[in-house]
Order: sequence, then structure tokens, then C-alpha cells
Amino acid sequence: MYSNKTKVNQLFLYWLIASLILVYLIIIIGGLTRLTNSGLSIIEWELIKGIIPPLNEEKWLYYFDKYKTIPQYKILNYDMSLKEFKFIFYWEYIHRILARIIGLFFLLPIIYFYFSKKIPKKNLNICFIILLLIIFQGIIGWFMVKSGLINDITVSHYRLSLHLFLAIVIISTIFWLIRNIILNGNKNFFNFSLKYIPFQLLILIIFLQIIIGAFVSGLDAGKIYQTWPLMGKTYFPNDLSIQSLKNILEFDNHSLVQFYHRNLAYLTIFYVVILSAHIYIKRLIYLYKPVIILLLVLMCQVFLGITTLVSGLNLYLASAHQIAGVLLVFSALNLYFLSVK
Repeated sequence: MYSNKTKVNQLFLYWLIASLILVYLIIIIGGLTRLTNSGLSIIEWELIKGIIPPLNEEKWLYYFDKYKTIPQYKILNYDMSLKEFKFIFYWEYIHRILARIIGLFFLLPIIYFYFSKKIPKKNLNICFIILLLIIFQGIIGWFMVKSGLINDITVSHYRLSLHLFLAIVIISTIFWLIRNIILNGNKNFFNFSLKYIPFQLLILIIFLQIIIGAFVSGLDAGKIYQTWPLMGKTYFPNDLSIQSLKNILEFDNHSLVQFYHRNLAYLTIFYVVILSAHIYIKRLIYLYKPVIILLLVLMCQVFLGITTLVSGLNLYLASAHQIAGVLLVFSALNLYFLSVK
């Protein structure tokens, strides 16, 4: 029979897996909220009263009238009907409700596990860090929404990228902790031994690509050039003029941001191929399977990226591209985790 401690530890693992699924789900919903331009449909935070959606026509008109006060409606959606507003409202509403569920789902069990005194202190400390990140993520979410309420028709792509990046950090931390528990390990992510740097550099490149991808999404930069492999008729976009160092850091420039996103993808492919060759040349047999998984996910992600672009940013393909991006993070983390001895 299992001891009570074993049962609590199993419950702890199941809770983390469920939390991982919920965070993954909110990343998907958040991506769809952005892709449908729904993120500014609710212009107040409404932490408590926002739990209940509009239940009658009067309440719907109240929210619609609020939405009519912001630039997105006045400039972009001035002819929107109430029915169309309900569509974007529900995307943002689901996103916010799921965020509340995740907050409570993480808060309440962690209190139980803390007082049970049966979970290793190191694992609990990591969970408390995750909880703080989840709370901070809620603040960042509202900080992002505020950026689109006064002068712009959309949210700041910088704040959007911060919001997405923090979500990736949260889900990556949960994933790493789950791997440690399942394999009964005690592996530290921040292990800066020389032999682990190539794997950490891969994760850094992928994280950087996610940030630039958020810039592309936030600026709708994918609408500028929808051809591949060239941007229009040239490799380097012909509407850009690089005359100084300042020009190459203009992350408000739609064409430049898309150019960076494309070329970071090429860099990632090149780096993964070189890393794979290194693993096979050194006969690191224990890394064969995870590196094959990484290569397959990367191929899928590249295919989805290209087809999303040339399809004119098809909603389903764009969402699949974002979903595969998280799987790419998982596969890179898994490769690094199994490399650590």
C-alpha cells in the first residue's frame, strides 16, 4: 500500500501536470484572442465583478458603449454590430476567466501542500516562485491592455511580447519541475557548465524567436510581405534603409521585424542541425530520441510558419504555429534536461 506521503507526492505531480495543461490552454486562447483582435473588447480590469458575463441586453449595451470610447472602435471597428462585438468580447472574457481559474488552481493546492510538509522544500519553493509569476502575469496582462485604450488601435507589441514571454517562462518552469519529479532528479536549469552551454544557447535562441514572433503578431507585420522565401522580390526587404546602428534596432518597423523573425528561424534550423550532428558524432546515444523529437517539432513549426504566411495569415494555421512554438520549447527543454548528468 502507498504511504500517505507517497499519495501526497503523486497528488502534487498530478496537480503540476494539470497546471501545465491549463497554462498551455491559456497560451492558445491568448493567441486566438490576439489573432481575432479581441483583446481590447473589455476596457476595465473588473477582477471580481467581471466573473459574470453580460446576461441581458442592457448589460451588453453597457460593455459595447464602453468599447466605443476607445480608438480601436472609432478608427477600425466604427461599423461593428452588437453581434460582432459579442464575438470579440467572449474571446477576451474566456481568456480572463481562465486566468482567474489558473490563479486559484495554483494558489489553493499550494497552501495544502505547504502545510502537509510532505513535499520537498526545494519543489515547494519553485512553486511559490511560479505563483508569484502568475500573479505578476495578471498585472502585466492589464498593463498590456491599457496600452491600447488611449492612443492606439491595438496593444503595445512590447507589452504583448512581455506577456507572452512570461507565460513561456511559467510553463517552462512547470515543465522542468515535472521532469525532475517524474525522473526522480534534482537537476538545476541554471547549470553553466561548458558542456551544457550549447543546449542553453538553443533555448535562448528559441525564447528570442518567441519574443520577435510576438512583435510580428503585435504589429501585424505578417501582412507586409506574404511571400517566401523572398520578401517580395528580394531577400532583404526593399522598403528598408539601414544607415546606422539605430536603424537595425527599430523594432517598430514592420518589415524589419518580419525580416528578423524569418532569419532567426533560419538560424534556429542551422543551430539544431549542427547540435544534432554533434550529438551523433559524439555518440551521445541517450540524446538520440530527444533530438529526433526536437527536429520533427522544428520541421513542423517551420512548415506552419511558412504556410501561415503565404496563406494570408489563416487563423487556424496561425494558431497552430503558436501551439507548435510551445511544443518546440518543450522539446528543447527536454533535450537539455536529459543532457544534464
